[in-house]
Amino acid sequence: MSGGKSGGQGRRIVLWRHGQTAWNLERRFQGSTDIELTGTGVAQARRAARLLAGLGPDVIIASDLRRATATAAELAAVTGLEVTTHAELRETYAGVWQGLTHDEIIERHGEEYAAWKRGEPVRRGGGELETEVADRAAPVVLEQAAKLPENGTLVVVSHGGTIRTTIGRLLQLESRSWEALGGLTNCCWSVLGEGARGWRLLEHNAGTLPEPVLGDDD
Repeated sequence: MSGGKSGGQGRRIVLWRHGQTAWNLERRFQGSTDIELTGTGVAQARRAARLLAGLGPDVIIASDLRRATATAAELAAVTGLEVTTHAELRETYAGVWQGLTHDEIIERHGEEYAAWKRGEPVRRGGGELETEVADRAAPVVLEQAAKLPENGTLVVVSHGGTIRTTIGRLLQLESRSWEALGGLTNCCWSVLGEGARGWRLLEHNAGTLPEPVLGDDD
């Protein structure tokens, strides 16, 4: 589909967060736990897919967790494109934090949580560092973007934390500053464009869904 493309725009990367899950509603940290979409999440994905199809995507890649593949499937259905899954696009593995609610994390791991919010390198729950998430996810995104045709568009269906760290890496921001990139609402997206000096953030948390950010890293 090419209706949404304009000459000379350069390549684009659309980083799209999956739809709502039950754990999002409960503010429960999912991490790499494989949780399905709710009915609302499927509807969100279907609505967003119609909007994203207007960008004329050339390639769709996704995390292999079900909430991401189910979201990506809605765009595939509209565009006729296939979805390629990559385990490297999974959400941050957060060890013992996974399955806990936001309040439980603060109660049981308050110091660790506070250190992470300050921008310190923290293995939340004994899991991955944010830089390690970027180390695995960003190369996959860059590899796929490099294969795009001129002015092509790549859609990456992933998770809030992984998207934030990938954007931070592609924008060459210091890792302690990545938290400055606000969270994505379920089924909203950010757009990076190819500029003269590298990737630029063109849109963030786009999608105009009137919903709060639920579960920043999942």
